[in-house]
Amino acid sequence: MASIKRIDSYSDNRFSDTVLNQHGAYLMDGEPYEIEIMDSFTAEIRGKDANLFEELIEEFRFHAPHICTFFDKDGRVVARYSPAQLFEIPIDNIQPSQFFVDEEKLRAVRTFVHGEEDIIVQVIPYGERFIVLDGHTRLFLATQIGFDKVKAVMSETEDWVWQFVHEAERRKILCPKDMKLLPHEQYEIQWNRYCDEVFAKEE
Repeated sequence: MASIKRIDSYSDNRFSDTVLNQHGAYLMDGEPYEIEIMDSFTAEIRGKDANLFEELIEEFRFHAPHICTFFDKDGRVVARYSPAQLFEIPIDNIQPSQFFVDEEKLRAVRTFVHGEEDIIVQVIPYGERFIVLDGHTRLFLATQIGFDKVKAVMSETEDWVWQFVHEAERRKILCPKDMKLLPHEQYEIQWNRYCDEVFAKEE
């Protein structure tokens, strides 16, 4: 099994800007690999050793389960999965599990979100509403653009998410527009500090 590291920065000359903005840049055993989302369901995978593609795709689909067909740079199908069942949710019916939005990440997301079809988030049911697990920045951008709804895919999570949800509710963060936009440095400090505190209690 290869070691896999997802690149979270937006400046790295080993990867294309498009892939960095999409968070599709990885190091596998120290070598650069890219997965570039082409549309709502397909992506192109690139890297040194095609034998590692399947392992990388499994890692990638944890964050983007709606991407179900992967091609190599020559257009050959590398992997194909059953399509995820997508459904529409009014944005105001989505409860965040995060409090802050990173200004730097928001700028990156702006480069590839052009319409409602570009936003697909992972959610779980929450009464008559839904909790978003991944895609907070995209949702915040959607509220700025003026979208009323987005597409979602049902997912699963662990019990720790409820601490984040209840804290968000305590802070009156009840829908995506309530999240607070922070400069990157402040986001790193405030969000990482809260996450560290939560997971320290779990140990």
